[in-house]
Amino acid sequence: MKILYLETSSKNCSVAISDNEKLLCLTEEVSENYKQSESLHTFVEWALEGAGISVQDIEAVSLGKGPGSYTGLRIGSSSAKGFCYGLKVPLIAVNSLESMIAPFLGQNYDLVIPLVDARRMEVYTAVYDGKTGNEVSGTEAKILDETSFTEFKNKKVIFVGDGALKAREILQLPDAEFNAGIYPSAQYLIKKTMEKIRDKAFEDIAYFEPFYLKDFHGVKKKKSQDPN
Repeated sequence: MKILYLETSSKNCSVAISDNEKLLCLTEEVSENYKQSESLHTFVEWALEGAGISVQDIEAVSLGKGPGSYTGLRIGSSSAKGFCYGLKVPLIAVNSLESMIAPFLGQNYDLVIPLVDARRMEVYTAVYDGKTGNEVSGTEAKILDETSFTEFKNKKVIFVGDGALKAREILQLPDAEFNAGIYPSAQYLIKKTMEKIRDKAFEDIAYFEPFYLKDFHGVKKKKSQDPN
């Protein structure tokens, strides 16, 4: 089964293609300027070419559903829906935080904690078991302070993601490890996607919305005065 994966929730615009569990091609780039709008469809073309297949061969689309960048998630969601409608294939959605922990599972960490940088001292986070990858506590928007995660001070913990930079400065966890160079990646959506396909846990394409976690904070336009 050929599957197209899109992950656009962060600065990493990431596209992958697999044949069941086997990764065929990965195309991704981390950019400070969030290049999803200009790069995503080019990356899809490159990934298809690298995998040696055509878009008509795709039998399902998997999307990293967030949390993360509001604009990035909108772009990824719209593209995923477009492919699903056009190809008449199912949509699978996976929590983007789960794709951040995969490289660290089974590495003797008790807990792997992704931290996606939000505004000010806020991060999007969840806590995962370092051996099984099972969720220990659910996804949330969390304001970091000196008491954050102190319940894990006797555990071997690694914090991963661009939110780890500010976490390192404020958390009172001297034995914790921090890796800020980790972003959600399409290649790490494969395992969870295959589980969802086996369970037939498909999304309703018409009503699917990304996992924004928080409302979009944009600039509000002033209402024009009623001429009447």
